[in-house]
Amino acid sequence: MNRENSPDSLTAATVLELARLNGVPVDDEAMASRIALGAAAATTAVRAAVGQLRQASLTAVEAADYLPKLESLASPSPDPSSQDVDSRRVKDFLNTDLISTSERLIAGELRSIDLVRAALESAERAEARTHCFLSLEKEGALRAAEIADALLDEARRQGRKPLAPLLGIPLAHKDMFDRAGYAATFGSKALQPVVASRSATVLQRLEVAGSIPLGALNMAEFALGATGHNAAWGDCRNAWDPDYISGGSSSGSGAVVACGATFASLGSDTGGSVRIPASVQGVFGLKPTYGLLPRTGSMKLAPSIDVLGPVSRSVRDLALILGIVAGSDGEDVQCSMRPVPDYLHSLGRGVEGLRIGVPRNHFFERLDPQIRSACEHSLGIFEAAGARIVEIDIPFAAHLAELSRAIVYSEATAIHADTLRTRGSKYSPQVRVRASTGLAISGTHYLEALRVRIPMLERFVQDVFGRCEILFTPTLPIRVPRRDETDVGAGARLWEVLGELVRCTAPFNYLGLPALSVPAGLDDRGLPIGVQLIGLPFGEPSLLAAAAVHELALPPPRLAN
Repeated sequence: MNRENSPDSLTAATVLELARLNGVPVDDEAMASRIALGAAAATTAVRAAVGQLRQASLTAVEAADYLPKLESLASPSPDPSSQDVDSRRVKDFLNTDLISTSERLIAGELRSIDLVRAALESAERAEARTHCFLSLEKEGALRAAEIADALLDEARRQGRKPLAPLLGIPLAHKDMFDRAGYAATFGSKALQPVVASRSATVLQRLEVAGSIPLGALNMAEFALGATGHNAAWGDCRNAWDPDYISGGSSSGSGAVVACGATFASLGSDTGGSVRIPASVQGVFGLKPTYGLLPRTGSMKLAPSIDVLGPVSRSVRDLALILGIVAGSDGEDVQCSMRPVPDYLHSLGRGVEGLRIGVPRNHFFERLDPQIRSACEHSLGIFEAAGARIVEIDIPFAAHLAELSRAIVYSEATAIHADTLRTRGSKYSPQVRVRASTGLAISGTHYLEALRVRIPMLERFVQDVFGRCEILFTPTLPIRVPRRDETDVGAGARLWEVLGELVRCTAPFNYLGLPALSVPAGLDDRGLPIGVQLIGLPFGEPSLLAAAAVHELALPPPRLAN
């Protein structure tokens, strides 16, 4: 659907003509202007990045080599002898996390039916406060709890632990996954409902592990939004204060975990969509390395960038869920065949002797003073635990987010092409702009954004991870915005805020690196702040170990309800 365009030629009239030729409804010149602005910014970044690569004598590489390159640059496998877990420290993390609750279920101190009833009551309160659910499936959850209790009873009679590590545990996930017998909405009303014959791989794995689904969670329409606004089904609101954004696109995942209705949730992250909701709602959110989790049966937004990831209230719950869902399923060809490590076993490694890099450029520019203060406090925690803080310059930092957008916009427009032509009027106006922006990005610029990805990744690993083991940034450079600041009526301020929301997150989607948002206290309005840890490809064990140190010194803020 692309045509060759330079940024200078991207006028509203050009966009209107492109839309006409492709049969995509663009309402007026104002909508066309917004599409042109987004495409021009992404295209300019591609041209600038290509120019910088030439100056640095770096060569572009075909996109097909991207996953093998990530694997070749992977973090070294940790020495198992250095991973002994201090159980006293781990148990102090949270008194009511998933693992502690599972232990009570196994011991017979708690019944799954009582746990699920309590979770459903909490889910109803969470829904009333935040609109985090699109469907709440009470009868199915209660039936599953009765079955779980019977299996737990049988295991106790036989004197063994159940094989399923999540047996009897209630969870809920973003409504972007196929679920056998259900029709996912993808947060939109533009699609005809299609009932899935089987569940997404990651949901199958959680179900085999014994988890009980409570329902489907709210999300940005087609995952095209970072705020939680949803014109089709209604906005998801912040669990701490409904006047503020929930973050997106995995808005319901952040809200339901923050409210305490579930211990964890799966979402997706294409520009920050797990980390942003986690940050603004005071929970943990992990964007894994590209290719760590299989995406079979999940909604596609931009397959070259998309990853799935968990949200949780504790680090060890995050590690447990990640270990269950990670690893190739033989169907997603962009999923790595690497063996899945024992993430739980890595939590006691600590950070002593680790170098933590702090960027001098881009990520700490235009930083809200309270965010800066929270970052300094978090760095102090790591320093007190034996880490060494080093300052680092980030290569190509200013271009990375826009390069990611060039790919996301192009692939999203290609994926939505037929639906835009036939049911485009069913999209909300903001989402239609984002889904149509790829019209104005040329095929040449899209391919260049893909081809410069590997040399940029290599340069980033060399310049950054040659000097540190973990990179540290804020998750968001701004405090949690109000919902009316990010609504379509907010005017020029809207585009500024939207750009800031992904300024620190989207670069790592482009590079494919693992990034973890960690709760770092509250601002003076009582709203959460998050900091971000970034690692080498497949370096999740190091990030989880560092997050565990931070969590012990600064536990996540109290649950929102």
